[in-house]
Amino acid sequence: MKNRAVSTHKKAVVALFDGEPEQGYVNPQGFGREETVELLTRGGEHRQIPEKRVKAVYFVKEFIDPFVPDRKTFLSRPKLDGLWVKLRFRDDDEMEGLVPNDLLGLLDKGVRLTPPDLHGNTLWAFIPKTALAEMKVLGVVGVARRAPREKAATAKAAEAQPKLFGE
Repeated sequence: MKNRAVSTHKKAVVALFDGEPEQGYVNPQGFGREETVELLTRGGEHRQIPEKRVKAVYFVKEFIDPFVPDRKTFLSRPKLDGLWVKLRFRDDDEMEGLVPNDLLGLLDKGVRLTPPDLHGNTLWAFIPKTALAEMKVLGVVGVARRAPREKAATAKAAEAQPKLFGE
């Protein structure tokens, strides 16, 4: 059996508050642990970008010049499980997406977001908390449904009814 080295660096575009987006490769496992985003540019240059300059890190299928984020809002209620949220950035830009329905995950240094356009170039995004001015929950999607009250009431009434002829 061959040992294959697994690359932990993924294709990404780092959107900045003060400049053009930078394309390259990042290791998503370092997010939240460091005060910088480490980027290996397409040209092979290593950059450390301070987190306070980063608006979002978009993990993409392919590099496209110039990079333009996919659709920023859902056209209808999303179908995937999670919290449907609306983010407002420090520069008053807004974006919608889905985040996991896990409050511990929301207490990290940022938010892992599934974008509205699942068929677009962006697979997912990391938004540092320092980039956000506001985050609102628009809805909870994919919650386990409770049994309707009518069925529960009917079952309870059937249990209370006396049995006939020794049933």
